[in-house]
Amino acid sequence: MNDPKPVISCRNVWKLFGPKPEDYLAEIDPTVAFDTIRADGYVPAVRNVSLDIAKGEMLVIMGLSGSGKSTLVRCMSRLIEITGGEIEVEDRVIGSLSEKELIDLRRNKMGMVFQSFGLLPHRTVLDNVAFPLEMRGQDIHERRARALEVIELVGLAGREHYFPRELSGGQQQRVGIARSLAIEPDIWFLDEPFSALDPLIRREMQDEFLRLQEMLGKTIVFITHDFDEALRLADRIAIMKDGAVEQCDRPDRIVMNPATDYVAKFIEDVEKARVVHARALVQPVNGHTLTGTPVDGNKTISQLARLLVNDDRTALPVAAPDGTVMGVLDRQQALDVLLGAGE
Repeated sequence: MNDPKPVISCRNVWKLFGPKPEDYLAEIDPTVAFDTIRADGYVPAVRNVSLDIAKGEMLVIMGLSGSGKSTLVRCMSRLIEITGGEIEVEDRVIGSLSEKELIDLRRNKMGMVFQSFGLLPHRTVLDNVAFPLEMRGQDIHERRARALEVIELVGLAGREHYFPRELSGGQQQRVGIARSLAIEPDIWFLDEPFSALDPLIRREMQDEFLRLQEMLGKTIVFITHDFDEALRLADRIAIMKDGAVEQCDRPDRIVMNPATDYVAKFIEDVEKARVVHARALVQPVNGHTLTGTPVDGNKTISQLARLLVNDDRTALPVAAPDGTVMGVLDRQQALDVLLGAGE
């Protein structure tokens, strides 16, 4: 994520459902309340959303059912036309692309896995996974080899000649994931892709996405209801309510500094010590005397718990990935995160 140029950029994006939504949007103030829009007979599925997604970033979108998560992702891929605002993908305004240009963008740049599997019922698992490669015009031997590779990855080896009707719901979802992985896209849109998987396969798929992100620098927009999954995967989390983004930031910053009452309620049961890393609490060295071995800034307060409880240093030096000291960790502040302030 060193490239400052965003891969996806949303500017004041709206999606309204109702009669003549463009005319209605032109008449209202962008800060108008959700309930007012509803009372006027419109459904504000996405409401004045602005955010940038960097190259190689994993942005996780969270929110309750009906908050606008899936609609926003479909707007980003132009599966749904927006009512107002602008979305750029790799510096191209997707709303201005021709149908041919849009198909080319999706076929070569985007992978999509949504809750509805969208499998072709008359094709086998192998042919379903190879289908996007076939649409690219890839050689039959190459596409079958790649399809078999990802079929094995998602735990369906031996079922490549099954038809979708012969698979369970979780297995069908794995076919959808494999099909998305097959084209190795630059951008992945994933709408709760692991929700039907058993815990072991779910964790393996999370590991695979993290590995691919680190190795290949993919840009991933990931929807989930599982906060533990979000914490494990996300570079940033966007929390939505009533079509609007309440807060978009690193998980530790959201947990330490919720921007709204809704976000605070949303994350109230999250164990802060599992989320907050030492680097998030770093303070300048100033007059502190640095003694002892530095702690790893990438470790969470939970991972440092034993050290924090037993160490008698007031301030602990914190090391960056390259080993240099980036600042100090106030032990009492860290203990407050671990145990709760005043406990």
